[in-house]
Amino acid sequence: MYHQLVNLAEELGRELLAKKAVLTTAESCTGGLISAVITAVPGSSRWFAMGWVVYANEAKSRLLGVDPALLQAVGAVSREVVSAMLCGALEQSQADLALAVSGIAGPDGGSEQKPVGTVWVGAMRRDQTEIITLNQFAGDRQAVREQAVAVALRQGRACWELTEK
Repeated sequence: MYHQLVNLAEELGRELLAKKAVLTTAESCTGGLISAVITAVPGSSRWFAMGWVVYANEAKSRLLGVDPALLQAVGAVSREVVSAMLCGALEQSQADLALAVSGIAGPDGGSEQKPVGTVWVGAMRRDQTEIITLNQFAGDRQAVREQAVAVALRQGRACWELTEK
Protein backbone atom coordinates (compact mmCIF):
# COMPACT_ATOMS: atom_id res chain seq x y z
CA MET A 1 0.00 0.00 0.00
CA TYR A 2 2.87 2.38 0.79
CA HIS A 3 4.08 2.36 -2.82
CA GLN A 4 0.55 3.12 -4.05
CA LEU A 5 0.41 6.11 -1.71
CA VAL A 6 3.77 7.37 -2.94
CA ASN A 7 2.49 7.03 -6.51
CA LEU A 8 -0.57 9.14 -5.62
CA ALA A 9 1.71 11.75 -4.06
CA GLU A 10 3.86 11.75 -7.17
CA GLU A 11 0.80 12.33 -9.38
CA LEU A 12 -0.32 15.27 -7.23
CA GLY A 13 3.23 16.61 -7.24
CA ARG A 14 3.41 16.56 -11.04
CA GLU A 15 0.20 18.61 -11.22
CA LEU A 16 1.47 21.15 -8.70
CA LEU A 17 4.93 21.36 -10.22
CA ALA A 18 3.47 22.03 -13.67
CA LYS A 19 1.76 25.13 -12.26
CA LYS A 20 4.61 26.08 -9.90
CA ALA A 21 2.24 25.57 -6.97
CA VAL A 22 3.05 24.50 -3.41
CA LEU A 23 1.31 22.16 -0.97
CA THR A 24 0.99 22.13 2.82
CA THR A 25 -0.63 19.59 5.17
CA ALA A 26 -2.41 19.62 8.53
CA GLU A 27 -2.71 16.12 9.96
CA SER A 28 -4.31 14.68 13.05
CA CYS A 29 -5.10 10.94 12.90
CA THR A 30 -2.64 10.30 10.07
CA GLY A 31 0.18 11.56 12.31
CA GLY A 32 2.41 12.80 9.50
CA LEU A 33 1.85 9.90 7.11
CA ILE A 34 0.68 12.24 4.33
CA SER A 35 3.90 14.24 4.70
CA ALA A 36 5.93 11.03 4.83
CA VAL A 37 4.61 9.69 1.53
CA ILE A 38 5.01 13.11 -0.09
CA THR A 39 8.63 13.39 1.01
CA ALA A 40 9.28 9.86 -0.27
CA VAL A 41 8.90 11.38 -3.75
CA PRO A 42 12.27 12.58 -5.06
CA GLY A 43 12.16 16.33 -5.71
CA SER A 44 9.07 16.91 -3.56
CA SER A 45 10.79 19.92 -1.98
CA ARG A 46 9.92 21.80 -5.16
CA TRP A 47 6.17 21.49 -4.43
CA PHE A 48 5.82 20.62 -0.72
CA ALA A 49 6.42 23.43 1.76
CA MET A 50 5.57 22.09 5.20
CA GLY A 51 3.20 20.05 7.29
CA TRP A 52 1.74 20.17 10.76
CA VAL A 53 0.97 17.16 12.91
CA VAL A 54 -1.69 18.56 15.24
CA TYR A 55 -2.86 15.54 17.15
CA ALA A 56 -3.98 17.36 20.29
CA ASN A 57 -6.76 19.94 20.24
CA GLU A 58 -4.42 22.45 21.88
CA ALA A 59 -2.03 22.07 18.93
CA LYS A 60 -4.85 22.59 16.45
CA SER A 61 -5.69 25.84 18.24
CA ARG A 62 -2.18 27.15 18.89
CA LEU A 63 -0.56 26.23 15.58
CA LEU A 64 -3.45 26.52 13.12
CA GLY A 65 -5.78 28.95 14.88
CA VAL A 66 -8.68 26.51 15.27
CA ASP A 67 -11.08 28.15 17.73
CA PRO A 68 -11.18 26.19 21.01
CA ALA A 69 -14.91 26.96 21.24
CA LEU A 70 -15.42 25.23 17.87
CA LEU A 71 -13.49 22.19 19.07
CA GLN A 72 -15.62 22.12 22.22
CA ALA A 73 -18.87 22.50 20.28
CA VAL A 74 -18.39 19.99 17.45
CA GLY A 75 -15.31 17.95 18.39
CA ALA A 76 -12.05 17.53 16.52
CA VAL A 77 -13.52 14.91 14.20
CA SER A 78 -15.82 17.20 12.25
CA ARG A 79 -16.19 18.97 8.94
CA GLU A 80 -15.96 22.35 10.64
CA VAL A 81 -12.65 21.58 12.33
CA VAL A 82 -11.11 20.17 9.14
CA SER A 83 -12.19 23.33 7.32
CA ALA A 84 -10.59 25.46 10.05
CA MET A 85 -7.41 23.35 9.84
CA LEU A 86 -7.27 23.93 6.08
CA CYS A 87 -7.71 27.68 6.52
CA GLY A 88 -5.08 27.78 9.26
CA ALA A 89 -2.56 25.82 7.21
CA LEU A 90 -2.98 28.17 4.27
CA GLU A 91 -2.76 31.24 6.53
CA GLN A 92 0.43 29.99 8.18
CA SER A 93 2.17 29.11 4.92
CA GLN A 94 2.74 30.43 1.44
CA ALA A 95 1.16 27.30 -0.03
CA ASP A 96 -1.43 27.25 -2.78
CA LEU A 97 -3.14 24.03 -1.66
CA ALA A 98 -3.69 22.47 1.77
CA LEU A 99 -4.70 18.96 2.81
CA ALA A 100 -6.16 18.23 6.26
CA VAL A 101 -7.31 15.09 8.06
CA SER A 102 -9.00 14.46 11.42
CA GLY A 103 -10.52 11.18 12.50
CA ILE A 104 -10.60 8.14 14.74
CA ALA A 105 -8.08 5.53 13.62
CA GLY A 106 -8.76 3.15 16.52
CA PRO A 107 -8.69 0.63 17.91
CA ASP A 108 -10.43 2.68 20.62
CA GLY A 109 -11.63 6.27 20.89
CA GLY A 110 -14.79 5.80 18.88
CA SER A 111 -18.36 6.39 19.96
CA GLU A 112 -21.82 5.56 18.67
CA GLN A 113 -21.94 8.93 16.88
CA LYS A 114 -18.34 8.73 15.64
CA PRO A 115 -17.22 5.09 15.40
CA VAL A 116 -13.64 3.98 14.79
CA GLY A 117 -12.81 4.57 11.12
CA THR A 118 -14.67 7.90 10.94
CA VAL A 119 -12.36 10.35 9.17
CA TRP A 120 -12.96 13.80 7.73
CA VAL A 121 -10.60 14.57 4.85
CA GLY A 122 -10.26 17.95 3.18
CA ALA A 123 -8.40 19.83 0.49
CA MET A 124 -8.52 23.59 -0.03
CA ARG A 125 -7.01 25.99 -2.51
CA ARG A 126 -5.99 29.46 -1.49
CA ASP A 127 -9.02 30.81 -3.43
CA GLN A 128 -11.22 28.92 -0.88
CA THR A 129 -12.28 26.19 -3.30
CA GLU A 130 -12.57 23.17 -1.04
CA ILE A 131 -13.54 19.53 -1.00
CA ILE A 132 -14.27 17.97 2.39
CA THR A 133 -15.64 14.46 2.75
CA LEU A 134 -16.79 12.24 5.59
CA ASN A 135 -15.36 8.76 5.24
CA GLN A 136 -15.99 5.53 7.11
CA PHE A 137 -12.93 3.34 6.70
CA ALA A 138 -12.62 -0.32 7.69
CA GLY A 139 -9.66 -2.22 9.02
CA ASP A 140 -7.06 -1.77 11.71
CA ARG A 141 -5.40 1.49 12.73
CA GLN A 142 -2.82 1.38 9.95
CA ALA A 143 -5.44 0.55 7.31
CA VAL A 144 -7.61 3.50 8.39
CA ARG A 145 -4.63 5.84 8.28
CA GLU A 146 -3.51 4.63 4.85
CA GLN A 147 -7.02 4.94 3.40
CA ALA A 148 -7.24 8.49 4.75
CA VAL A 149 -3.92 9.38 3.11
CA ALA A 150 -5.09 7.99 -0.24
CA VAL A 151 -8.33 9.99 -0.08
CA ALA A 152 -6.46 13.17 0.92
CA LEU A 153 -4.04 12.91 -2.00
CA ARG A 154 -6.87 12.21 -4.46
CA GLN A 155 -8.93 15.09 -3.08
CA GLY A 156 -5.93 17.38 -3.34
CA ARG A 157 -5.63 16.58 -7.01
CA ALA A 158 -9.39 16.92 -7.58
CA CYS A 159 -9.52 20.23 -5.73
CA TRP A 160 -6.57 21.54 -7.70
CA GLU A 161 -8.20 20.51 -11.00
CA LEU A 162 -11.57 22.10 -10.11
CA THR A 163 -10.34 25.61 -10.72
CA GLU A 164 -7.70 24.79 -13.31
CA LYS A 165 -10.25 24.15 -16.08
